[in-house]
Amino acid sequence: MSSSYAEDRLFQNGEAYSILEWLGIRFFGLIPAVVLPLILTMILFLGPLYLHYMDGVFRLYLEPRYWTTSLQNFIWLRNHIVAPLSEEFIFRACMLPLLVPAFGIGWSVFLCPLFFGVAHFHHMIEKVIHKQAEVIDAFRQSMFQLFYTTVFGAYSAFLFLRTGHLIAPVMAHAFCNHMGFPAFNEVLGYPQPTRSKLIAIFTLGLILWSILLFPMTSSWLYSNYVYQA
Repeated sequence: MSSSYAEDRLFQNGEAYSILEWLGIRFFGLIPAVVLPLILTMILFLGPLYLHYMDGVFRLYLEPRYWTTSLQNFIWLRNHIVAPLSEEFIFRACMLPLLVPAFGIGWSVFLCPLFFGVAHFHHMIEKVIHKQAEVIDAFRQSMFQLFYTTVFGAYSAFLFLRTGHLIAPVMAHAFCNHMGFPAFNEVLGYPQPTRSKLIAIFTLGLILWSILLFPMTSSWLYSNYVYQA
């Protein structure tokens, strides 16, 4: 084996994989990695998606002007393309190949998102400097953001390790950025029986997601022989 070849390949269970494969950048299983994790995440957001349907947001997505305007908006591009790609590459593709050999797959799923969550804590400083919130309020908001970004980070790390594809958490990240945190307070604002119906749909989405989480992320669906989580 040549030295240049050895430098470009890492080993797992006696098998050699390229650096790109460890980073989740590969062709085999690409289409399922684009589609299935996105569908799985949409199932989790079944309640918020139904709220969008009730509010008429789906009709907006059918308007070509919405897409042309969005693609010219730097904030939209940041939230839907730049942030998912850059953050998933750094916090999943670059960090997990280092964490997994040292801590194993299980611990890495929970350790990796801690870095991801803390990386969002700087928003507290921005809010205080720009006088958008008092220090205590900014701290509470940042702690809440730390919590849900850490939870999402664990889910994203899980998707990366189960599929072996970077695109899987990127798609989930872009979708979650688009949807935002579920508007539970909006659900409670609806009168009965609509409120009970919405609660049932939110619950159904969570149950279906829990049932389908492992089957829809089975490693064989994505030709994932690198991590085999």
